[in-house]
Amino acid sequence: MNPTQEQYVVDANGTKTAVILSIEHYEQLLEDLHDLAIVAERRDEQPIPLAEFKKRLNRNDTL
Repeated sequence: MNPTQEQYVVDANGTKTAVILSIEHYEQLLEDLHDLAIVAERRDEQPIPLAEFKKRLNRNDTL
């Protein structure tokens, strides 16, 4: 099955009731959802200057 190709389960009336995805596609959707949740959590955080970020990285390298 192509990773982007879905298969649908339908009831007796032809109404879609479920979807079958490849494991790869499902895992990618979960990863995307997780990434979006992190973005939403951090929406109100203030950015830091690149120089400050580098200082923080250097401090952590010495630990």
